[in-house]
Amino acid sequence: MVISINEAVYKGDYKIAFIFSDGVSNIIDFAAFLENSKNPMTKKYLDKEQFQSFTIMYGDIVWNDYELCFPIWDLHERKI
Repeated sequence: MVISINEAVYKGDYKIAFIFSDGVSNIIDFAAFLENSKNPMTKKYLDKEQFQSFTIMYGDIVWNDYELCFPIWDLHERKI
């Protein structure tokens, strides 16, 4: 089964609520991932305005034309 993201809603701080094509929904807090990143291109998303600028493209969540993205299955399983 191919899983995609049907909906992603910003929930404050660094949290996003996801609804996947198989009906699974969850909220992921990206704070620890962003804070622990060593990459300056990733750390820039600690700016909440930047973080909120995600879009859903082809069933995937992306920031700034794939500058930051995550494997859909990892998000589905809450493993970031």
